[in-house]
Amino acid sequence: MLSGQLVRRLFSMAGRVCLSRGGAGLGTGGPVEAAIRMKLEQALNPEVLELRNESGGHAVPPGSETHFRVAVVSSRFEGLSPLQRHRLVHAALSEELAGPVHALAIQARTPAQWRENPQLDASPPCLGGSKKTRGTP
Repeated sequence: MLSGQLVRRLFSMAGRVCLSRGGAGLGTGGPVEAAIRMKLEQALNPEVLELRNESGGHAVPPGSETHFRVAVVSSRFEGLSPLQRHRLVHAALSEELAGPVHALAIQARTPAQWRENPQLDASPPCLGGSKKTRGTP
């Protein structure tokens, strides 16, 4: 039999939306994605956490975990500017941003803002290669 406290915790967790849409399919993220998810959960206690590995759309080897887009909805963002919100996310993920993660697109919203527009933005297509191979200065 489950205790009342455990049941409340399970229902609380069930109310959160945690999606992962990587190149390999739903819920098949690798170790970097798992670390990002865990650290954001611990640091921000989000109501919604959507994490998308967008590495497959870039010039990186298959299975890479270098480019991510995240939507984090947390009451911790109340009264904070977008820059302050991003700093909280960056602080939580400092190890990943110093190492394997090359790009992180962040949507940091309050619960009220998410209710107005509950979707993860789309990233533009990667141009591929480097500036040298594209002939751009």
